[in-house]
Amino acid sequence: MGNAHFGFNSEWMTILSAAFMHNAFIAGACIAIAAGVMGYFTIARHSTFAAHALAHIGLPGATGAVLLGLPVSFGLGIFALGGALIIGALGKKASQREIATGTVLAFATGLGLFFSRMSSSASQQMQAILFGSILTITSDQIWGFAIFDVLLLAVVTVAYRPLLFSSLDEQVAQAKGVPVGIMNVLFMTIMAGVITVAVPAVGTLLIFALVVTPAATANILTSTPLRSMLLSSILCLASIWGGLVISAMFPAPPSFVIVAISTFFWLLAEGVEALRHH
Repeated sequence: MGNAHFGFNSEWMTILSAAFMHNAFIAGACIAIAAGVMGYFTIARHSTFAAHALAHIGLPGATGAVLLGLPVSFGLGIFALGGALIIGALGKKASQREIATGTVLAFATGLGLFFSRMSSSASQQMQAILFGSILTITSDQIWGFAIFDVLLLAVVTVAYRPLLFSSLDEQVAQAKGVPVGIMNVLFMTIMAGVITVAVPAVGTLLIFALVVTPAATANILTSTPLRSMLLSSILCLASIWGGLVISAMFPAPPSFVIVAISTFFWLLAEGVEALRHH
């Protein structure tokens, strides 16, 4: 048997007052806004697989950036954006997007593993890329997150009606003259940015818990788009901040606790919905 110890940390308040924790809380708020807004559109467009895949498509960018001595977020963002544009351009219909997403995902994952084998430093960074490292987020990254949130809200505000219409009923939207192809590319481009922002918190493997699960929970509790986006952001924020607090109190990775809380909210909402129908 190992010497694993799981106990309460009596100095958790001291940990929460540390500068790196302050950065993590602020970053969590920025991530929650972006993930909450785009999470609704991801569910509405039936693009949960694409959202999950974009994080993995960014993997070779992240490992390649380490290989070249560049910031991880830069490489991740470039590859996620490139993958988003390819998927958006190739997959004009929902069925085509699934095929395009799977094809690009498979190639990108293999390329990411190839890059990680070429450098020991890239290999060492793999755990942080796959599972996140929200406690190491810097002030410069936070500024980047905040600027992205402002741009995201501005773009969504301008394109809200056609983006929502094409998300809820693509065929009817196309018949009404909505530029569905442009909306697909726009959605995938914004999603690439959201993935780049959210990966430092939970990594590429657990991104589903921030982008999709809170939005799915919100959709169970409300059917109004704007309310769903707001509730999704609140649930996402509660998951991140709750995960940070609990990880300070007990020896558990923040990303795991964030995912656990997000999943708990979803299960609770499902339970409430099941009771309503009885």
